[in-house]
Amino acid sequence: MTTAGEKQYYVIALLTSLFDELPSWWRMGVLYDIACVLHRSMTKWKISPLLLPRIDWGVSVFHAFGHQWPCQCMYHPQKWRGFGFSDGEGCERCWGALKKLGPVLRVLTD
Repeated sequence: MTTAGEKQYYVIALLTSLFDELPSWWRMGVLYDIACVLHRSMTKWKISPLLLPRIDWGVSVFHAFGHQWPCQCMYHPQKWRGFGFSDGEGCERCWGALKKLGPVLRVLTD
């Protein structure tokens, strides 16, 4: 949860805040590169047990093939109903396109 790398507690805080704003009967699909690890942590440590039944977990397609075979079978978004053809990499493409603006928009100070 708190080791170096992707800090799971940020995602848990984000999901908790998001679900606080949604109707209680809504379900949501969450595509995340370590969704399998996050799902297992939330289940094991009983973190936000009311949220778990409302979330369908999936690992974004690009990252899924780096995971073990059982994880790919269980968390690949195209194995779940409701994800459609989404690959979970929309934000990555957006950040990749915006990366070129970094040097131009950088603030220079003394």
